[in-house]
Amino acid sequence: MVQQRSNSSGSAAAAAAPPLGGREPPRSEEEDAGAGQHRQCQARDVEAAGAQEPAGGGCSYCSSGSSRPRYRLPWQRKTPETKKKFACPGLGLFYTLLSAFLFSVASLFLKKIEDVHSVEISAFRCVFQMAFVLPGLIYFKTGFLGPKEKRVFLFLRGVLGSSAMILLYYAFQVMPLADATVITFSSPVFTSLLAWIFLKEKYSLWDLLFTLFTITGVVLIARPPFLFGSNITGIEGSYTNHLKGTIAAVASAVSTASTFVILRKMGKSVHYFLSIWYYAVIGLIECIVALFIIDEWTLPYCGTDRLLLILIGLLGLGGQIFLTKALQIEKAGPVAIMKTMDVVFAFILQILFLSHLPTWWTVGGALCVVASSSGTAIRKWQQSSKKAKENEI
Repeated sequence: MVQQRSNSSGSAAAAAAPPLGGREPPRSEEEDAGAGQHRQCQARDVEAAGAQEPAGGGCSYCSSGSSRPRYRLPWQRKTPETKKKFACPGLGLFYTLLSAFLFSVASLFLKKIEDVHSVEISAFRCVFQMAFVLPGLIYFKTGFLGPKEKRVFLFLRGVLGSSAMILLYYAFQVMPLADATVITFSSPVFTSLLAWIFLKEKYSLWDLLFTLFTITGVVLIARPPFLFGSNITGIEGSYTNHLKGTIAAVASAVSTASTFVILRKMGKSVHYFLSIWYYAVIGLIECIVALFIIDEWTLPYCGTDRLLLILIGLLGLGGQIFLTKALQIEKAGPVAIMKTMDVVFAFILQILFLSHLPTWWTVGGALCVVASSSGTAIRKWQQSSKKAKENEI
């Protein structure tokens, strides 16, 4: 009996010995006492279990919640497991696609409103934005004016951003939906040009080529009579309105590009909600002044128009939210390329719900503009990736 216990104790001691070829790390007196108690506990466990492999954790030394370092046997040492973050590939691109769809549906609803001026629709959109952004300003404690050194840029951002919205809504009302959407997609090209002028960013031959492609696409959509003759088909209403819509769409694209340049100049020192707040407040003031000047302030006559106005505000806000989420989790290059789905949705909705088939001139112009804007986005993406790798090195 005694011999059996000694053999069992010897087996436990042999199992507790450090591995061959290595030495046990030095321990303090307190650790030595705890390790001795731990080995005695394991010996009792082995004896009770019939010389099975120790399970560990039968003594106070094993189960203690103390933070002091403890000696663990080789089979008790566990490597820390790294927690893998859940990542959904393509989620940012899905958000971009959803944003493009919401913006396109909002544009379709705008075309369906006949008795409300585009400036008044813009005013309703600004009111919706103010109502949803105000709680965010209060929650994040950003204030309503922003930093003193950034207020001039915020004011310009509000003026140019709201002007781009008003001009775009006007273009949607007086020209085909797809034509106006395609022209506004020329904004990345104008952004590169304005960034070269005001921010001294690099402007290469590729950027010049993309600019020429964009101008070609706009000309194919506008089809001026001195190039295409007086008999022009495939437009809505008179050619005068078509030309006014083209000018408004181009001005909207330039205003959007100017807004991007100002946002780059401000950087991340101003909260996103504050930027939208200036956009909504200044836009509402612009709309009210313009409505008094042109004397076009009228309430919607029927409930359908009122419902469409509410939906335009909600869809526009939802499109902005999803686009912002997409840019937070995805690189700007893929998002800009996926954003071209705006054009695809515009063509589909125009054919299905407005019964207006686009001409081949419009298709050709769309290909030129989309190719140039996508090329600009890809080049900017490559340049930013290259700079990031150089900084890592």
